[in-house]
Amino acid sequence: MEMEVLIWCGLMILFLVVEIATVGLTSIWLAGGALAALIVAVSGPGIIWQLTAFVVVSFILLVFTRPFAKKYINSHHEKTNYEELIGGVVKVTETVDNIAQTGAVFAQGKEWTARAEDDRQRLEAGSLAEVVAVSGVKLILKHYEEV
Repeated sequence: MEMEVLIWCGLMILFLVVEIATVGLTSIWLAGGALAALIVAVSGPGIIWQLTAFVVVSFILLVFTRPFAKKYINSHHEKTNYEELIGGVVKVTETVDNIAQTGAVFAQGKEWTARAEDDRQRLEAGSLAEVVAVSGVKLILKHYEEV
């Protein structure tokens, strides 16, 4: 029984250290499950009951608290420069032609390499385009259709 208590304590500490290191709500639920298994281990039942407590409590914590945690705790995610570009309209400064591997746009005060969403599509210099995605350091564009 002493060895099982030490193992559950070690796992709980490990999960908490991982959570502190990542700050991404990745293992906090497992730490709660390890705490439940530790309590079961101290009270006497065998390893099957301990494992069951670990799995059940971890699952319950994950299912019932993760939506709340994602909504309220991780909600302060700041968009980076490229995330703010998605859905925006940019002016094409160099003709975008995927076959010729050319294309550039000016956005947020910087020149970006650009490619069309569809290889058959060609966006002429001076035209407007909508940013649909970012792939590495390239903006992926489609024709901008005014509403």
